[in-house]
Amino acid sequence: MNFNFPLLKPVRIILFPFSLLYLAAIIIRNWFYDKNILPSSSFALPIICVGNVAAGGTGKSPMVEYLLQKLGTQYKLATLSRGYKRKTKGYALANPSSTALEIGDEPMQFYQKFPQVAVAVGEERVLAVPQLLHDRPETQAIILDDAFQHRAIKAGLNIVLTDYNNLYTRDWYLPTGDLRDERRSVQRADIVVVTKCAADLDDSKAFEIKNELALLPHQQLFFSTIRYGQLYHIINGSNYQITNDVEVLLVTGIANPKPLKRLLTDVAGTYEQLVFTDHHIFTIDDLNEIRRRFEEMDTEHKIILTTEKDAVRLKKFEQELQALPFFVIPIEMRFLFDDDARFTGLIGTFIKQFSASA
Repeated sequence: MNFNFPLLKPVRIILFPFSLLYLAAIIIRNWFYDKNILPSSSFALPIICVGNVAAGGTGKSPMVEYLLQKLGTQYKLATLSRGYKRKTKGYALANPSSTALEIGDEPMQFYQKFPQVAVAVGEERVLAVPQLLHDRPETQAIILDDAFQHRAIKAGLNIVLTDYNNLYTRDWYLPTGDLRDERRSVQRADIVVVTKCAADLDDSKAFEIKNELALLPHQQLFFSTIRYGQLYHIINGSNYQITNDVEVLLVTGIANPKPLKRLLTDVAGTYEQLVFTDHHIFTIDDLNEIRRRFEEMDTEHKIILTTEKDAVRLKKFEQELQALPFFVIPIEMRFLFDDDARFTGLIGTFIKQFSASA
């Protein structure tokens, strides 16, 4: 049990008895699915599930974007998400007038970056899939975002992510830890990806993790890292390069901003952080607070920086943001050990074999 992990604060340790109750509940729930007492539905097209067994940021959005980028030119793809913290209910298909409030920040980000992809949201995914296929009958494959624990749908291929800095083998169950599903549930995965590794991760460390995870013979293990892209202005899209004389006000409403903070430690002069909760819906008061904090920074060279996921929730203030040096930093996932071809080959083979047998 990784009580040294920063999120496992003393107050969470006190909640240990509740984590045992939570564990009992998910064991019973999984047993009902394993025994087919609770039904799981299958569909006659390739469904790829991207998920995890822990709450918080393990890199699901970069993984979905990676799949969309690699497969989007070969297949007509769709994504289906819950649309966490949106202000609407039920099924919705993204369109040019959609906002993050209507469909959620991550689906909005997918739609903006991949407009050729059908992006849908729906709490009840088993009901949303038929509606999605009705709206987009040309769809050849669906990527389920953050749905590994939602067993009402039986995906054809399951990809489970685990954070290098908090492997599921070292974590504990909510609310003491971050696990929201049993560790043994990972046995249902076809592919396990250790995310947010150091770019220079060596073979010996990777081998240690492989032994610790002890995957089944048929499961494939990959290691990935985060790569940040060129900064661009949140409204006009102009590029910007951080130098070591720039002070940054970092505005985040994401689960795990630590990798970004490490980057700023290396490339910026100094930085301050204004932290909001994950998926925070920004208000005009929040914007005024951001502006106030920025104006108080006593330096000539300064910018405001946020993530792409936060940006889709801030763009509604277009008029106010236009004149500010407010930039967005894109993020992408990169596989280590030159494993991109092996990974995409597995995904492509799954889709082709499924389509051939359908």
